[in-house]
Amino acid sequence: MQAACRELRQAGRSLGLVPTMGALHDGHMSLVQAAGTECEAIAASIFVNPTQFGPNEDYAAYPRTFDEDCRKLAHAGVDLVFAPTAEDMYPSGNTTFIEPGEIGTRLDGASRPGHFRGVATIVTRLFNVVQPDRAYFGQKDAAQVAVLRHIVRDLNFSVNLVVCPIVREPDGLAMSSRNRYLSAEERKRALILSAAVRDAEQSAQSGESSAEAIRQRILRFFEAPDLRLDYAAVVDPDTLLPVADISTGALVAVAAWVGNTRLIDNVVLPRNSAP
Repeated sequence: MQAACRELRQAGRSLGLVPTMGALHDGHMSLVQAAGTECEAIAASIFVNPTQFGPNEDYAAYPRTFDEDCRKLAHAGVDLVFAPTAEDMYPSGNTTFIEPGEIGTRLDGASRPGHFRGVATIVTRLFNVVQPDRAYFGQKDAAQVAVLRHIVRDLNFSVNLVVCPIVREPDGLAMSSRNRYLSAEERKRALILSAAVRDAEQSAQSGESSAEAIRQRILRFFEAPDLRLDYAAVVDPDTLLPVADISTGALVAVAAWVGNTRLIDNVVLPRNSAP
């Protein structure tokens, strides 16, 4: 992979990287499409990263659809697909990991200890292998985006991090590889996440500026049975620290268990441009 990417760069072609864990859906493909409009060559990785899963999480069960994924990527014009094994990325005796610091303990990092350590480590390794000009990530993983922005800055990576909008199903559910875990009834209940962040956005547009007032509105959505809220947060999108007032912009993020499936959603509230 290093040699193939080096050859592309030496030919003067700009290179975009789309890191994935496979089980590709239209959200992933929107990242590929964005890379295709901005870069002369596209590399995509497919790797279910064991170090970002906790001991009781779904690493073994995570959907793996490699052949179908490759067909989708080829049809979309991807030049290189990198699908290493765990032994390739974490050789025997490996002891080196990337610790993202305090930001890695916020939102998903609070409820999934070590998760962002694994994310930071694998993305750093992918950047070192591919050395892309641009790397594409989805806004759905807003906390991940914040962590990776810090890593790119702190480690002086010469890569432009491109964040693409959330892609949703027609009924509003944010696309996720984990959606396939949901039963038909759970699928209906999962719409509460998108309804909650949509309500928060509408409340902000109507003039509400209190972060706590917006958070309380969100909490009411999760009083429904068979839903277990992980977090509802109104935070600074860069630091992931709570904010009191959203007039300078904020990230509204939720995570909840629907049955046995943990889902996330969010919306970025823009800075209030009113005088």
